[in-house]
Amino acid sequence: MAKKTLRTLIGASLLAAASLVQAEETRVVAITQIVEHPALDAAHQGVKDELAERGYIVGQNLRLMHESAQGNSAIASQIARKFVGESPDVIVAIATPSAQTVAAAARNVPVVFSAVTDPVAAKLVKSWEAPGGNMTGVSDMLPIEQHLDMLQRIMPDAKRIGTVYNPGEANAAALIELLEERLAARDMQLVKGAATRTSEVLGAARSLVGKVDAIYLTTDNTVISAAEAVISVGERSKIPVFAADTATVERGAVAALGFNYYNHGRQTGAMVVRILEGAGTADMPVETMEELDLFVNPEAGKRMGITLSEDLIQDAKEVVKSGK
Repeated sequence: MAKKTLRTLIGASLLAAASLVQAEETRVVAITQIVEHPALDAAHQGVKDELAERGYIVGQNLRLMHESAQGNSAIASQIARKFVGESPDVIVAIATPSAQTVAAAARNVPVVFSAVTDPVAAKLVKSWEAPGGNMTGVSDMLPIEQHLDMLQRIMPDAKRIGTVYNPGEANAAALIELLEERLAARDMQLVKGAATRTSEVLGAARSLVGKVDAIYLTTDNTVISAAEAVISVGERSKIPVFAADTATVERGAVAALGFNYYNHGRQTGAMVVRILEGAGTADMPVETMEELDLFVNPEAGKRMGITLSEDLIQDAKEVVKSGK
């Protein structure tokens, strides 16, 4: 009887130990990012902070990997294949090019994308409501109508709007088509400057001088990585530069009406946690951001030849003060 009791106690102890190990199982999350710039860096930080707040602590029960492709699609493909070989529990792909390379490499690993404008157009999911595969995430689809309202509020006489974009980036090209359509409906014209790499952004911005009343930048990663080049052209040529993301206002754009990419990352991180806890991607709808914040930079406006009205400044969530 004593031996049986001892065996029972040992068995129960082993079972408890096994349960404890299982409870403390280390989960693996890999984050791939197409390039480093303030908006995408904020999204990356938001993912990490959300995981930590939900109890996934690096060094305790979480192994976290992160690599940036530095704007190079070939490197992004290498990172995707490397991460798939690590068999993580979830891959987080920040921005459309990284999401597309992961989609090509990861067939059986759950993927959550972040900062992807149109996941259907990018062929990442079947639909917004029912992704239907191993990928879902959070979209940063731009509220272009509200952006144009903001631009016209500041520059009511503007008719020719310039933009710099990468025609080789699927979502960037889709946004330009939408922008051109919305401008035409307002009897306004879009003037485009193409840049397939960051080194071409300055030349593309210079090509707009003398042709446009203002410049509007979307969330095109190639261009935003070199936003200072466009801003410098705007300052020298007295062409106001507006942006789709608020982080670019802190870098010298006049104004932006956008959402907080850190919060975007937190929302992405919450989706990752749901998958770590057993949810599937196929029927997890793609999410969007709803809250928009107005950021203005009056000093940048003066450098580009305009003065922001007091009522606009009063309406802003944040007034950026930057001097040169």
